[in-house]
Amino acid sequence: MTLAWRHLPRTLRETSSPRIRKKCPSLSVGAFWTSITKLHTKPRMPPCDFTPERYQSLTYDRVLEIHKQHLSPVLTSYFSEPLLLHQGHMEWLFDYEGNRYLDFFSGIVTVGVGHCHPKVNAVAQKQLGRLWHTSSLFFHPSIHEYAEKLSALLPEPLKVIFFVNSGSEANDLAMLMARAHSGNTDIISFRGAYHGCSPYTLGLSNLVSFKTKLPTGIGCQSTMCPDVFRGPWGGSHCRDSPVQTIRKCSCAPDCCQAKDQYIEQFKDTLNTSVAKSIAGFFAEPIQGVNGFVQYPKGFLKEAFALVREQGGVCIADEVQTGFGRLGSHFWGFQTHGVLPDIVSMAKGIANGFPMAAVVTTPEIAKSLAKSLSYFSTFGGNPMACAIGSAVLEVIKEENLQENSQEVGTHMLLKLANLRDEFEIVGDVRGKGLMIGIEMVKDKMSRQPLPREEVNQIHEDCKRMGLLIGRGGIFSQTFRIAPPMCITKPEVDFAVEVFRSALIQHMERKAK
Repeated sequence: MTLAWRHLPRTLRETSSPRIRKKCPSLSVGAFWTSITKLHTKPRMPPCDFTPERYQSLTYDRVLEIHKQHLSPVLTSYFSEPLLLHQGHMEWLFDYEGNRYLDFFSGIVTVGVGHCHPKVNAVAQKQLGRLWHTSSLFFHPSIHEYAEKLSALLPEPLKVIFFVNSGSEANDLAMLMARAHSGNTDIISFRGAYHGCSPYTLGLSNLVSFKTKLPTGIGCQSTMCPDVFRGPWGGSHCRDSPVQTIRKCSCAPDCCQAKDQYIEQFKDTLNTSVAKSIAGFFAEPIQGVNGFVQYPKGFLKEAFALVREQGGVCIADEVQTGFGRLGSHFWGFQTHGVLPDIVSMAKGIANGFPMAAVVTTPEIAKSLAKSLSYFSTFGGNPMACAIGSAVLEVIKEENLQENSQEVGTHMLLKLANLRDEFEIVGDVRGKGLMIGIEMVKDKMSRQPLPREEVNQIHEDCKRMGLLIGRGGIFSQTFRIAPPMCITKPEVDFAVEVFRSALIQHMERKAK
């Protein structure tokens, strides 16, 4: 897939981004490799044409001290020695020592078009010199220009946009909309779902690390996640993916018994755990924090119909799946053949700049307006909207949705080969550039690989220059979601690094 900016004349590219470009420094891992019992050939990192600026800020030890003294004590950083990053360029990240890493997690599925993309940078710098902030009390053209572009990408009647600042805030507002419009309280979400960390959305987030003894999210009810790998039902035709589970079934390709079983569980929730009339149902088109879990084909379509029968509205949480990442469609809900009543979005909407939105119908928007005068000081500010517009333009101009489809399928098939090669790789799943690799003790039991062993594999990938994410109830799944500008040679490198890390793990186990 051709990425337009890579093939601009050098003079024009240097005008867009004045930094000097030449071959990047590679990660120095010689000592690591020579310490391994067997001799391995280190995967060769693909070249890039960018040199980072010299790091001249706080020492690493001082950063650790300040973090311990003044920042949240909640442990969120990856790796035994947290990575101190300094600069980014497209799919590459550089640490304070100048080491280069291939970013296959995009700041938690956020940097969609690449770190510091030249066009997005230029637009941000221009807007920075013109107007930062007005609040919604005054009009500015950026918000109207962006609203027109974004609404054009959504089907009727999803045409009314509320701008906010984060995914949690967007889902918080979506909950309020659902209750205001329906006049009901109960909202259903999947077990394993993550919809935010605000006091309101914590009720929808069904992972143990987001559950607390404190009162949060009243009126929220969980239902079984239709996980065709780890759940009670699943087979070899269930998913909308080039790669299916290793579980066998007798279903025809267009008929899924697992889907029917999970729908019965959903009906049971509706019949026993909520009021006869409900406010709504939240679903991520592919579960994010839970390890990029996919549902059986046709499940969401039936579930949406059941929710509407009980007076509820259907909310698609596109915080991680939206903006072309899944390849075949621009929005994740489109891959399920459904039309939600409310769509929340964030992360990739502005490539890492704080921005989010909730899009809904005119009727639901009016219901909210009758209930309260909703207001966001920073939502839809000139900076965010200018950057958001630039992101949409880059996605279109550089064919990044198509690139996600082509390169993502290439990666899925390569990773499926690793699943067939290694007993501890239980499942490979996903669409486009949203891919999960679930690690297990063995394929028969599907018991999660112990966290300590997954940590070692994760560390080994980092030492070889590859950054990937984690997810799942037991942190047993590697999450892969690179910037959408990624290329096939870079995917080949990443897969070879992951294979090398698996080999090293098996050698440790054999000792």
